[in-house]
Amino acid sequence: MAFNLRMNSGEKTYIWQSDVWPKWRYDLSAIADQLTAVSHAQGLLMGRLADVGMAVRDQASIATLTDEVVKTSEIEGEVLNADSVRSSVARHLGLDIGAVAPVDRHVDGVVDMVLDATLNSDKPLSAERLFGWHAALFPTGYSGLNKIITGQWRDDADGPMQVVSGPVGRRKVHFEAPPAHALPKETVDFITWANAATGEPALVKAGLAHLWFVTVHPFDDGNGRMARAVGDLFLARADSSPQRFYSLSAQIQRERKDYYDILERTQKGTMDVTQWLAWFLGTLNRAVESAHSTLEKVLVKALFWQRLAGVALNERQLKLLNRMLDGFEGKLTSSKWAAIAKCSPDTALRDITQLLALGVLQKSNGAGRSAGYLLVYGDIAR
Repeated sequence: MAFNLRMNSGEKTYIWQSDVWPKWRYDLSAIADQLTAVSHAQGLLMGRLADVGMAVRDQASIATLTDEVVKTSEIEGEVLNADSVRSSVARHLGLDIGAVAPVDRHVDGVVDMVLDATLNSDKPLSAERLFGWHAALFPTGYSGLNKIITGQWRDDADGPMQVVSGPVGRRKVHFEAPPAHALPKETVDFITWANAATGEPALVKAGLAHLWFVTVHPFDDGNGRMARAVGDLFLARADSSPQRFYSLSAQIQRERKDYYDILERTQKGTMDVTQWLAWFLGTLNRAVESAHSTLEKVLVKALFWQRLAGVALNERQLKLLNRMLDGFEGKLTSSKWAAIAKCSPDTALRDITQLLALGVLQKSNGAGRSAGYLLVYGDIAR
């Protein structure tokens, strides 16, 4: 009803209601410095990666893709198991990461979408491809407890597609998408533009693609994740590389409030989207800079395992050492070891004692089962 009142009164609240939609406008000179900064940051990262071996690059790519899958879901309030995601990513890429975690259809579906967007970025975008991504995101046909239409455009049977927040009775509408009857034209316009040589700088096109898709909001659910996957496809095209070494979704999650604020302001503004592009490029630059710390962690892990080459370790020890290398929160004790490795306290203590003898672990404080243990990197324990 609210939607019809707005349209009938002639009020134009959202950019898709503009008379010139979807003719984007932006001031290229205002974002030129940011384009240069991102290109410079990407060049520095690729230069570092060129100096390491293929195995390290593969591990960096797994870490980045895992972060991308976990964080694009986390932005929407959905928490995925990082170990399951890592196992799924490695299996899809045909890479060995040692012990693997169980993977369910839902995790595999998100991984399928992200990998198809990045590894096959050179392939045209199509309605069928987007339907496939959406069906992969919701393999059961449900979003939580709600049955949704999967693998096809929404039909608005339950009312206009709105982005809302707040408790029932005090809901705030942040955005309302184009009506379902407009989707055939809206999606054709978007896909035609996506596959055409339209002249924008590649990174600008990535930002516009993200914004355009999330504004059309063509599905019952999952539009944010789909929009970020579409953006990743264009970023992969801009990089001319199927391997991913930075995660934009991870950076967006760190700046989640700003992300939703700039989207709302842009969707309620004019067709001049310079501010959105400035935010997008700034966030992208910070994502590339953050990738250096990811690479550093991968290098530390590679050197750590290189030092242990030829040492026979059991699956429990491999699992816990990798957990510590990835950043174990709090103090590791034998009781925590037993709980994580699903073994008896005595078995946990034997595992730890062997690693202490090898110089891989070092006792930090306490005694007995309250003793804490640190991982030893070369001559440094932490």
